[in-house]
Amino acid sequence: MEPIHAYSDDALGHDDAVGLLQRLRAGEVSSAELVEAAIARIEAVDPQLGAIAVRDYDRARLRAAGPRRGPFAGLPVLLKDNVDIQGLPTQDGTDAFVAPPSSSHGDVSRLFNALGTVNLAKTRLSEFGFSGVCDHPRQGPGRNPWNLDHYGGASSSGAAAMVATGAVPMAHGNDGGGSIRIPAAVTGLVGLKPTRGRTPSDAMTRQMPVRIVADGVVTRSVRDTAAFMWESEKVYRDARLPRIGDVRTPLDRPLRIGVVTTSIGRAASPEVRDLTLAAAARLEALGHHVEEVDPPVPDWFAEAFLLYWSMLAMYLVQTGRRMHGPGWDPTKLDNLTLGLARHSRRNLARLPWAISALQRTQKASRRHYQRFDVTLTPTLATETPRVGHLDPTLDYETVIERLMDWVAFTPLQNATGDPAISLPLATTSAGLPQGMQLCGGWGQERLLLQLSLQLEEAWDWKLLGH
Repeated sequence: MEPIHAYSDDALGHDDAVGLLQRLRAGEVSSAELVEAAIARIEAVDPQLGAIAVRDYDRARLRAAGPRRGPFAGLPVLLKDNVDIQGLPTQDGTDAFVAPPSSSHGDVSRLFNALGTVNLAKTRLSEFGFSGVCDHPRQGPGRNPWNLDHYGGASSSGAAAMVATGAVPMAHGNDGGGSIRIPAAVTGLVGLKPTRGRTPSDAMTRQMPVRIVADGVVTRSVRDTAAFMWESEKVYRDARLPRIGDVRTPLDRPLRIGVVTTSIGRAASPEVRDLTLAAAARLEALGHHVEEVDPPVPDWFAEAFLLYWSMLAMYLVQTGRRMHGPGWDPTKLDNLTLGLARHSRRNLARLPWAISALQRTQKASRRHYQRFDVTLTPTLATETPRVGHLDPTLDYETVIERLMDWVAFTPLQNATGDPAISLPLATTSAGLPQGMQLCGGWGQERLLLQLSLQLEEAWDWKLLGH
């Protein structure tokens, strides 16, 4: 199936976010023109992709017509439908309740407002973000613009699809088990999961016993992600973390890079392993010391992470009526959410162990990064599945086994809190993007971004529609 994109001869052109901001400041285009072009592009491709949850075009036009302040003033973006935006519902990808319009902005929305962006809509996600793909019994799947027969990635897949097609230059995503990195990996984008605490998160995320979720963006260029992180740091900064600063130049020194092709008890497919080793060889050609190593993942990690993940589902199921009122209908939850909740209830006595175990992964990570500067892994163990492979109407046991086989390399950084970035460094034999993941120690986004700029300059990776 042929890829689809939204690029055309309009105000957005083929520019990334930084390029558009330069044109905005030079007066070559207006925010109103960019917003109209983005709306037209969204409407051109969304019927095929299923990426948009709720539109906010009228308010976006009003914002674009008025004065905007901030480093990204006037830039059209999309936010994910699990963060609060005043006046819009936060539906979290589920049919189990009907969300009223939010009475106020959440912390993520406030950050984007402070940057000056113009939000056009909210993007779809899997139910509460639990699945590695966006699929819904009634609304259908979130599809991959490179091939509509395949999934577009994890719960930020709606965001990634819209950025990959050129509908918007940048979109918000969040990552609790890979949901920024996974859709970036399968749609040919850059996706950085920041260090825990690096960016603000909404209240529900901050209250987790182990804060596995981090908020960020998916972009088409490394410089866009670097610009977002730098400008966000001026708005919100955790003083315990080293500054990222303004990253504009590629890395100019060799690193010690560990290469991992097996994780959480599951090896990458032969094709993905070969692609990973090919990426490692190119890193070595750039002067880095590259060494294949065992994964820094304890044997018990998969069990602990699944139990913690399932505890979050159990909490949402059991508190649904209190949180959402008498309209809460658990019979409308999908099989993955219900199955995770059952798994947690059956293993309640082990929940304290799971929480403690995930917290201990930080020590293992520190030991690993005393030896290496960066770790290279495939972002995903296999090519992105065909639509239907993770259908939420399938039985829980089938879905969870298939999900864990695919998503084997991303959850570790959610437990440790370390940063990791997926880059479009490989393509499968079927012509689909296969992202490679660079992982760093606590607070090392600057190093990852510098290395990413070096790879982007040396690689000349392919973008959809270019």
